[in-house]
Amino acid sequence: MQKVCIIGASGKLGQYMVQHSLDRGYDIVGVCRKQSVSKLDRFKDRISIVPGMTNDREVIQKAVQGCDGVLTVLVPWGVNDYASGTARAVLDFADPHARLIFSCGWHISRDGKDVYSWKLKFLVPIGAWIAKKLGYSDIDDQVKATDLIFNSDKLWTVVRASDLEEGPSQGLPVWSEHVGDPLLESNLTRRIDFALFMVEALENDALIQKAPAIVGCQSPSALAHKSVV
Repeated sequence: MQKVCIIGASGKLGQYMVQHSLDRGYDIVGVCRKQSVSKLDRFKDRISIVPGMTNDREVIQKAVQGCDGVLTVLVPWGVNDYASGTARAVLDFADPHARLIFSCGWHISRDGKDVYSWKLKFLVPIGAWIAKKLGYSDIDDQVKATDLIFNSDKLWTVVRASDLEEGPSQGLPVWSEHVGDPLLESNLTRRIDFALFMVEALENDALIQKAPAIVGCQSPSALAHKSVV
């Protein structure tokens, strides 16, 4: 792993991924909207930046060229296939042997074996309906995006995050294949550690074509599970 593209580099998660990647000595190409380029000023002398919408196929084709890994923040912005357009472009243009790491939330399910709390089952559809009506986001398109990934034969990993909080790193999150595992019950991860898991996944072959659901390694449920095992 020498050269990595980070799609959505200017966001909070993206900036953490930039820093983690630089700490590992990777050459970085960051993609973000033109109006957000200034958010990357502290990195501007250490990374290359390709400005543009992340669902712009020409932008993605240029950015991922020659990259050994691609870290993609799958955001369900707008109602114009933003997330699925981003995923499709990455899958189409990334090197066939590149590691492709995508971020999303617990609400995505690969095999239907995830078990969700009543709160999540109640709030996600309502929030998704309101956001779509307002033209703010489209959760269904994020599902469409991950379905495209799951059906691909590329070297992908979809990292499904719990609720996120800010704070200093607690270490690499722990994970399970399915939501509903007692390990994940605390439903909380530091955003900086979500980014750490994304970057670590670039070189973890055990995560190829898996959709790990993560939780903070210092969360009560993770610590309880550790004490049991």
